[in-house]
Amino acid sequence: MLPVDPTKKISFRRCICDGDLVIVYERHDNMKAVKVCESSELQNRFGVFKHSDWIGKPFGSKVLSNKGGFVYLLAPTPELWTLVLSHRTQILYIADISFVILFLEVVPGCLVLESGTGSGSLTTSLARAVAPTGHVYTFDFHEQRAASAREDFERTGLSSLVTVGVRDIQGEGFPDEFSGLGDSVFLDLPQPWLAIPSAAKMLKQDGILCSFSPCIEQVQRSCETLRSTFTDIRTFEVLLRTYEVREGSVECGGGDEAGSLLSRPFKRRQRSSEGSNGRDNSSSPTVMARPSGETRGHTGYLTFARLKCLY
Repeated sequence: MLPVDPTKKISFRRCICDGDLVIVYERHDNMKAVKVCESSELQNRFGVFKHSDWIGKPFGSKVLSNKGGFVYLLAPTPELWTLVLSHRTQILYIADISFVILFLEVVPGCLVLESGTGSGSLTTSLARAVAPTGHVYTFDFHEQRAASAREDFERTGLSSLVTVGVRDIQGEGFPDEFSGLGDSVFLDLPQPWLAIPSAAKMLKQDGILCSFSPCIEQVQRSCETLRSTFTDIRTFEVLLRTYEVREGSVECGGGDEAGSLLSRPFKRRQRSSEGSNGRDNSSSPTVMARPSGETRGHTGYLTFARLKCLY
């Protein structure tokens, strides 16, 4: 996932080794993180998979079970890790995460401050964005959650890029040692307006803050606090709509019902093969598209603001 340790680079080209973390892909809605151990086995509905058969294969490989079933072994990228991590808290998903990283202008070498850590979904992507020379300092007031997140970052090879601290940022603010050093700050707190004054002190001139809130009332109060020291204040709601596109068949017997079905804008008839000799078929192959039933709706509001320059 990240070229952190020169002796153990994780990429799609590297072969799987004993002790690696892999994402076992059964289908798009069924994946799990597994640590490879030469003497271990994975059992699922497709059969028994020996870890020893995985070692030496490149990430992305298709491996077979004793019954002939198969799974894919994928690299633990931040995108996949977000889908398989333990949900200790509500997490940010890919649409919000990509938006946050873009608008916070996070690039390699940045120093990013985050509160709270939660399940570490965003933190994982922030770490990849600042690699190899940047760093993410993330804080959570809950000691056990922070410890669990720290273990996850060890598993995914991010421990050299992420430091997890236990601290009540709402009550205490960020540590003074980061004053004026932060390129960006991310807040995911119940009362973010309490942490905004401290966040402003942590940022470099022209630094950017982002606050994630599920309720618009939180956004309104945060914006009131931001106006004193920040400018370019903007709030977004990221709504992502995915589609299922697959081939099916529709009846084309010539009736009104069939005609109306084929005229729908999300269906496109494919040309019949030349070998049909002009004969009418009871059905024809059709590419159909429809909104996915798993589309996520509202997750929260993202408020961005840039620190005012003093000179």
